[in-house]
Amino acid sequence: MKNKSEELVLRIRAAVKPWEEYITEKRMFGGYCTLYKGKMCVGERKERLMVRVVSEKMEEVMKNPQVKPMDFTGKPMKEFIFVMESGYDTEEKLQQWIELGIEHAIRKSK
Repeated sequence: MKNKSEELVLRIRAAVKPWEEYITEKRMFGGYCTLYKGKMCVGERKERLMVRVVSEKMEEVMKNPQVKPMDFTGKPMKEFIFVMESGYDTEEKLQQWIELGIEHAIRKSK
């Protein structure tokens, strides 16, 4: 039986398949991260989904009750969020977060 962190990593791997030629994985932030063309876009840390969000979408995204600022260092990190499990409990929800993270990486890689 896999734990929730391992299950989330497997779901992320499946969700990024459309971009697999640009995807790499790395241990970062005490968890697992997916990078698009070398830019961190999504990941997992302690059963939470980490997502990078373009700055102009942060205000709207933060209105979601399942979203918290990524602040494991004690202060919120710019353009990073944590999504609680209820925020990615379906493949559709997870895919929306993945696409938001990929969007951030694409913009930052230009």
